[in-house]
Amino acid sequence: MANPLEIIEIARKTGKIRKGVNEVTKAIEKGQAKYVVYADDVDPKEIVMHLPLLCKEKGIPCASIEKKDELGSAAGLPKPTAAIVVIDAGNAKDDIKNG
Repeated sequence: MANPLEIIEIARKTGKIRKGVNEVTKAIEKGQAKYVVYADDVDPKEIVMHLPLLCKEKGIPCASIEKKDELGSAAGLPKPTAAIVVIDAGNAKDDIKNG
């Protein structure tokens, strides 16, 4: 199974990602999301609680990772982020499909 952080890094370099819970939620609702990753250490949890439910409803692959610091790094950000959405998978397409 592909590592969610690796998928984010590949998609960032060869495709397109968006950062932040609001951007992720909008992309899911508009049907643009290909893959969603959110952090488990977000406080309060309510900020990201709706993401896995929304993804399941729309049939979008979704993964969680332990730390928002790691998610921020994978997205090429200098700070932590709660959630990332892949809009264009680029070279990560097969990893998402097989994940």
